[in-house]
Amino acid sequence: MPSKASNAHPHVTHAQLDLRRRPRRLRRSAVMRALVRETRLSPENFLHPLFVVPGEGQRREVGSMPGVFQLSVDEIVREAAAAKADGLLGVLLFGLPDAKDPVGSAAYDPEAPVQSAVRAIKREVPGILVVTDVCLCEYTSHGHCGIIIDDEIANDPTVEQLARSALSHAAAGADIVAPSDMMDGRVGRIREALDNAGFSQVAIMSYAAKYCSAFYGPFREAADSTPAFGDRRSHQMDPANVEEALREVELDLDEGADIVMVKPALAYLDVIARVKAEFGVPTAAYHVSGEYAMLKAAARNGWIDEPRAMMETLTSIRRAGADIIITYYAREAARVLA
Repeated sequence: MPSKASNAHPHVTHAQLDLRRRPRRLRRSAVMRALVRETRLSPENFLHPLFVVPGEGQRREVGSMPGVFQLSVDEIVREAAAAKADGLLGVLLFGLPDAKDPVGSAAYDPEAPVQSAVRAIKREVPGILVVTDVCLCEYTSHGHCGIIIDDEIANDPTVEQLARSALSHAAAGADIVAPSDMMDGRVGRIREALDNAGFSQVAIMSYAAKYCSAFYGPFREAADSTPAFGDRRSHQMDPANVEEALREVELDLDEGADIVMVKPALAYLDVIARVKAEFGVPTAAYHVSGEYAMLKAAARNGWIDEPRAMMETLTSIRRAGADIIITYYAREAARVLA
């Protein structure tokens, strides 16, 4: 008499099934899937990027980045405290100065928004890491990442300004400085300046492989750093290149970088994986403004499940090899993971 199994599946015989290999056994329940999960996310993987503006009581939402604000120092302190309460380890600060000039001199003003915010966070939110972006694009009147001489960004004079900026951040109390300009030799010069001034304990997180990407648009609104003319192809990397990225990472490590970064993240997961596999050093990835804005726009139109898409996106960056993920979703993702 035929068994119920054979009636249910008349065309499948025991001999055709390899009962030893059933991957679905480990997917049967949420707890089983968690037990064998290969890639794990934690709030400790995230850095929370923040934009500091002059004044008090300022909290201005960035139109192209829902949920992201330009914040005065007092508001930055509140946001840093909330980030710490959510389980995040640190914040990354960008600054918008009162005034700009052709050489970006406000970048190293000890009373500028970033330096003021560093001191305030260190005083009011002890224990949280403070990372500072080091670049001139927010501070130059032309919006470029360096000093312009004869219609070109002059590498070496720019590097000197970047070193002055990094030194002012360290003096304010920054734990990590993060040069994002992509000038040649800037990591070595910053390391030298920090060490000579007694800040050898301050780490450098280098934007080692920063690509000239279309996904930076909303950030330029947030940081008021859109170039007045031209573009950044002379110093940011060609999106077609990966071997060049590895050379850039190697150079920055040789110059003293403690952490290296790939930016953007989603379109460059292969680069993140190569960097992590070939160097094995602490590796960061920036889930940039355009990537964030796309998810927000799709969610607002009801096209995607935003919490699921957010976590899937961040997991993919972590799975590629990123130890640190800079993301505007940092607090939201941390609350999901709590």
